[in-house]
Amino acid sequence: MKSEGEEPLTKKRRLSGQHDTSTPEEETNFSNQKEALCLSVAQNEEKHSRKKGTVKRHWEYFCQHSRTMKIFENKEIDQSNTENEAKFDFTVMSYNILSQNLLDDNSHLYKHCRQRLLIWTYRFPNILQEIKQLDADVLCLQEVQEDHYRTEIKSSLESLGYHCEYKMRTGRKPDGCAICFKTSKFSLISSNPVEFFRRDIPLLDRDNVGLVLLLQPRFHCKTNAAICIANTHLLYNPRRGDIKLTQLAMLLAEIANVAPQKDGTFCPIIICGDFNSVPGSPLYRFIKEGKLNYEGLAIGKVSGQEQFPRGQRILPIPIWPKKLGISQNCVYEIKQQQKEENAGEKLEAAKVDNTQEIVIASEKLSSKLQHHFKLSSVYSHYFPETGIPEVTTCHSRSAVTVDYIFYSAANDDTAAQPGAEDSFHGGLKLLGRLALLTEKDLWTVNGLPNENNSSDHLPLLAEFRLIER
Repeated sequence: MKSEGEEPLTKKRRLSGQHDTSTPEEETNFSNQKEALCLSVAQNEEKHSRKKGTVKRHWEYFCQHSRTMKIFENKEIDQSNTENEAKFDFTVMSYNILSQNLLDDNSHLYKHCRQRLLIWTYRFPNILQEIKQLDADVLCLQEVQEDHYRTEIKSSLESLGYHCEYKMRTGRKPDGCAICFKTSKFSLISSNPVEFFRRDIPLLDRDNVGLVLLLQPRFHCKTNAAICIANTHLLYNPRRGDIKLTQLAMLLAEIANVAPQKDGTFCPIIICGDFNSVPGSPLYRFIKEGKLNYEGLAIGKVSGQEQFPRGQRILPIPIWPKKLGISQNCVYEIKQQQKEENAGEKLEAAKVDNTQEIVIASEKLSSKLQHHFKLSSVYSHYFPETGIPEVTTCHSRSAVTVDYIFYSAANDDTAAQPGAEDSFHGGLKLLGRLALLTEKDLWTVNGLPNENNSSDHLPLLAEFRLIER
């Protein structure tokens, strides 16, 4: 679902599924992941339950120690059990629930839907039922309309045992991002909203937001254990990759500010959201690989949303001005200076001014972005048997993946990508995920929204195990 109203209604329909922009390394990783993946669906289980007008989604789980483990099989085990005292398993959902205001403003995207299915009083009970059934320990919700949140969403989720944190967009659009967590599983250490709008920086004239929570797991062997959960909804506009990358850098800088532990490493991190970018795109690769050389890159190619990008202007170097206060390493510059000082890299006072000028000058000329997180994607983005793309959103004009759950993988996580820097305090092992669907699957039930699925996005859901070093 797009977040802005400036897109022309006559825009060309994007090709079904994302274009194949994956690299050979990604194909190798995908092959390794395929070998580690075990499908939990039985051979004789029907994929479609047409009588009910629903598409069946099944659990996929990963083989652990040469034997299969089903999702939720051990969910009710007492966490204080001696055998499992070092284990902390939890589930995370990312779900763009489709703000009613945005639905009404972009009605051309839902011409395939019966009108009665589009009203909020029909949609909200369905969305709430999905949340109840999937029963995630952490919810990262996008397009949460403020008046609906205030009057019914927040109270409904609180009655299910969630504590809710919310950040509304800064402009005229009355929606935002929420992170809700089960108080039986976590306690809140800190809540940190991120506003991407900056009045003093012309580039940052959009009202998207993010939210970063630091949570402490309950029933865990170490009292100082923490997990950082981030949620965002980046700009839609396919022609403004410069804004998208800057918004992402701002989110990463806040995570880098929230997630460090006393020993200098990062606590485990999960980043959820609607990134309005497709798999294999430069923005996607930057998140997963931790680096991006954007020299010569057209702003319309950053997100990969359009096969024939209309944004031909080349990204400037640097993309954002120094006054933003965020380095090319996607950290707050003050924090970066402190880190260098603490590491003993500060030169004697007589040389400091000159050195800082050199650093600033070289950074202005650098076309290389970096971040220091070791991130993997919960989803593979293509079905291993067929190579057909998974989709997370499907409406009249588009069927692609734009929603993700990224996580900092433990070293022994069979589902993780290899080769990233180990800068984490432990990490997360992916135990399983709720399978996504193809575009063809979704059109058997008339796309999204439909009678049973009341957003134009599918919920993403994964189960993790917290691994400590």
